[in-house]
Amino acid sequence: MRSFRLAWLFFKLGSMNELQYRANFFVQLLQSAVSVGTAIVVLKVVYSHTQALNGWSESELLVVMGMQILLGGVIKAAIQPNMQRLMEEVQDGKLDFALTKPEDSQVLISVRDVRIWRLVDVVSGAAVVGYGISGLERAVGPADVLLFFVMLVVGAITIYCFWVIIATVAFWIVAAWNSIELFEGVYATGRWPVSIYPIWLRLGVTFLVPIAFAITVPAEAVTSRLDWQTIALAFAFGAALFAFTRWWWHFGLRRYSGASA
Repeated sequence: MRSFRLAWLFFKLGSMNELQYRANFFVQLLQSAVSVGTAIVVLKVVYSHTQALNGWSESELLVVMGMQILLGGVIKAAIQPNMQRLMEEVQDGKLDFALTKPEDSQVLISVRDVRIWRLVDVVSGAAVVGYGISGLERAVGPADVLLFFVMLVVGAITIYCFWVIIATVAFWIVAAWNSIELFEGVYATGRWPVSIYPIWLRLGVTFLVPIAFAITVPAEAVTSRLDWQTIALAFAFGAALFAFTRWWWHFGLRRYSGASA
């Protein structure tokens, strides 16, 4: 609970800072509208030539695309800003200010920055998901909705862990920030279900960059495509990745010398 209170405190502080630049809201609204519009146009073009893409209907693909936009908003609002700040502070030797605080260092470096205007993508992504669900042939029951939110949380945790692992590389490699551009390129593959990709790419976006667990699996949950084997694998992978992330973070801290070294 202490970690949640700390995160809420930084959220309020970050929100007050962002509210000073309200014009950014309209910029982000325009960017989000362009992103959603482009995704829908591309989808319409694809389904003008086929009725299903590897068994996925147009409405089901809308759910996947909405998930990709929604989770992208979460990443840009809360995860990426903190990981970028971590990389910069490691490079400048300013991480001492966080490490000397009487809080869990990983929690602290994960909640210090928030970009509330990026939450526009979360809202627009949720709207696309809702629109896709409304067009499904199968009814979505309470169990499907509950499973969707559970798998969404599991997926968000796996993406967060991936970002922490990449950011921690900055303790060894100065130019680790280049990985952000690489991630954004790979993240674009999440706009489509991983089952349409060849096996080598499917494995890569499942276990190397866990986009499948973060986007496709929640979409499968709400479209009644998810099986218990996949659910068990998602939980096992998420737990193992979280445990590894905790170890990797403390292992990386041993390489940090600080500004006073």
